Amino acid sequence: MPHVICSHPIHPDAEAVIRATPGFTLETLADRSPAGLAARLPDADALILRTIRVDEAFLAHCSRLQILARHGVGYDIIDVPALTRRKIPLTITPEANAVSVAEHALMLMLASMRKLRGYDANVRGFVWGGQANLPSFELAGKTVLVFGFGRIGTRVARLCQAFGMRVLVRDPYMPKGTIRGAGYAPVEDLAAAVKEADIVTLHCPSNAETRGMVDATFLRGMKRGAVLVNTARGTLVEEAALAAALTEGHLSAAGLDVFEEEPVETPIALLSAPNLVLTPHVAASTQEGLRRMALESAAAVLGFFAGTLDPDVVVNSEVLGRNA
Repeated sequence: MPHVICSHPIHPDAEAVIRATPGFTLETLADRSPAGLAARLPDADALILRTIRVDEAFLAHCSRLQILARHGVGYDIIDVPALTRRKIPLTITPEANAVSVAEHALMLMLASMRKLRGYDANVRGFVWGGQANLPSFELAGKTVLVFGFGRIGTRVARLCQAFGMRVLVRDPYMPKGTIRGAGYAPVEDLAAAVKEADIVTLHCPSNAETRGMVDATFLRGMKRGAVLVNTARGTLVEEAALAAALTEGHLSAAGLDVFEEEPVETPIALLSAPNLVLTPHVAASTQEGLRRMALESAAAVLGFFAGTLDPDVVVNSEVLGRNA
């Protein structure tokens, strides 16, 4: 009888699907402390995880684990090789949150360009009308560089184009003809594109190639007065360098949903930087997105034990022979 443990509550519709499947039991952890995990993980045949780091120490408690389903897309806090050595598939929900994150990226662009934080504060302080120190700008006619042309990046590009923006796309793993065929300009010379863009928006994974890529050199190469948006992974950006670029006025604004260390529980340089719109890694967390992620996670778990797991959602597909 497979026992499924969820690290956090998931959408009730997904819980109902699991509970209605004969032979399955479901548990949501109330205690996610190290001691609480150590006590409950040994009973898990399947795990549905949201924001818990998975490493060798974590997996040492998972004596029965057969599948780990990520309630989301990113898996940079999961030790994939350790799972693979144990022949445990890691699944993600690749389509579930793409619309939510793309819309959030556009929201951060608009909030940054239209000085939303400043004007909101003015109204609350009974300061009315436009202010010289809060110049706002349209998206129409501006150039945006979309870094990453996957499920989210393609949607962001489409939304930006609908706003009348000129869209540049940087993705070395995507054929240039595919980018051109979608109606956008592929970027070969990254430095030139960064210098040209009014907005740079990040939609790529964090890995050895991209981690820390937005550093002081990258930021100095951006057009003066440009905006940076990051809804991908916080480790793409060197936060101290971004704080300096904002404080010095080289960048006019930035919008961030993700951070180097999460959750943010102690002061960091960014918190005192000007013209910064921050959200706590909630771009994917619309009610619709949460429901889709939960249902897709549940489907992966049930599919694994039924022998019908969709290989397209498996990160370490080399382990699938075990479930063939």
